[in-house]
Amino acid sequence: MSQIADALWLNVSPPFQGFDRPLLKHLTHHTSIAQWEYSQTLDEPNSLEIALVLLHDYLKHHHRPVHLLGHSTGGLLGLLYASQYPQRVRSLTLLSVGVNPAVDWQAHYYAQRRFLPCNQQTVLRQMVYGLLGCSPKDTTEAMVKLLEQDLYQSLSPHSLVRSMNLLPIAVEVPLLVCGSVDDVVIDPHQLRGWQQHLHHAASRLWVCPGGRYFFHYFYSQQVSEQIVQFWRSMSLSQPSGHPTLLDVSA
Repeated sequence: MSQIADALWLNVSPPFQGFDRPLLKHLTHHTSIAQWEYSQTLDEPNSLEIALVLLHDYLKHHHRPVHLLGHSTGGLLGLLYASQYPQRVRSLTLLSVGVNPAVDWQAHYYAQRRFLPCNQQTVLRQMVYGLLGCSPKDTTEAMVKLLEQDLYQSLSPHSLVRSMNLLPIAVEVPLLVCGSVDDVVIDPHQLRGWQQHLHHAASRLWVCPGGRYFFHYFYSQQVSEQIVQFWRSMSLSQPSGHPTLLDVSA
C-alpha cells in the first residue's frame, strides 16, 4: 500500500487468515486498517529477528505512529516491535498472547509430541479439540490440515528440537490484552499475569466469555467493540496513571 492506514494487523500464520477476517471486517467500519503478512518456506530460517527487520522496513517510511494488532505470534511480533520502536506505535492490541509471550499453540503441540507416544495426526486431532472444543468430523479434518500447514508456513519460535521461552515484555505504549476464559493455550493465569505490566493509563485487559484460542473469530463483534473502546479511551487518558483492568463476560 502506498500510504499506511491508521491500524495495521500483523499476520504471520497464513493458514489462519480466515479466523481474522470477521474481526477485520468489523474494524473497517471504524478506521482504516491494513494487513502486514509474513510467510515462511521450508528453506528459510524461522527467525523473529528477520520478521522484525522486514516489519520495520515497512513502517519506517511512514511518519505517524499506527495501532498495531496481532493474534498469537503476530501479537508477539507486535510486542517485540513496540518494545524496540515505541515512537512508531500508537497502541498495541494483543489477542491470545500470554504474559510469557512466546507461548502459542505450537508450543503445546511440540510438548505433546515429545512426551506422548502418538504420531502427528493424532496429536493434531487432539489439538483441534483443545483449540475449538467439540466440532463435527468434517470440521476436525479440515482443521487438522490447517494446523499441519501452519506448522510449515507460519512464524513460530518453536520446533520439535527446541522451544523458546521469553520473559514478560513491558512496553511504553497503550496496551490492550484480550484472551478467552476457556483458552487452553493462553489460560486465564497467563492473562492475569499481564496486570502488573500494564503501565500506561489507557492500558487494559479484557477476557472474552468463550471462543477458546480463536475467540476473535467466534466473538468478532465483541472483540471489535473492545478494541474500538480502547482506541477511543486513549484520547481521554493521560500518559501516566493507573491502567484499567477489565474482566467481563460480554
